[in-house]
Amino acid sequence: MTGTPLEVAVLVGLQASGKSTFYRRWLSADHELISKDLFPRGARRKQERQMRLMAEALGAGRSVAVDNTNPSPAEWGPLVAAGHAHGATVTAYWFPPDPAGSLARNAARQGRDRVPDTGIHATLGRLRRPSRADGFDAVREVRFDGRGGFEVRQAP
Repeated sequence: MTGTPLEVAVLVGLQASGKSTFYRRWLSADHELISKDLFPRGARRKQERQMRLMAEALGAGRSVAVDNTNPSPAEWGPLVAAGHAHGATVTAYWFPPDPAGSLARNAARQGRDRVPDTGIHATLGRLRRPSRADGFDAVREVRFDGRGGFEVRQAP
């Protein structure tokens, strides 16, 4: 990616809020996917592994998208710090909560993709809207557009 500024895209939202679909449609062409969901279920030290993969990609000049729920500063803080340490712009992609919609989309999932409903409720209890005050260089709000796509705008 010579000449292209590095970006860390931090996706923030409930499970089944559209984050992974958004990644595939909007970011996959130029951002390497990093997601704890891709690690084996029993894997240990997932946070350490995620940070190592992120550092490796950024060190090699590749932008990354971190596709987890990332509900609070405890989760996104290390991502922001690592991104800035590598000279990357760090952008939060905020998926405002729609618990009923997430529960309905989750119910349609199969196998490992489906999470227990209690997981969605637990994440909702910890979910916090990211802001520039959290160290992000930009915060974008992502919503379904009603036509099978997404509407992305600068968050207020």
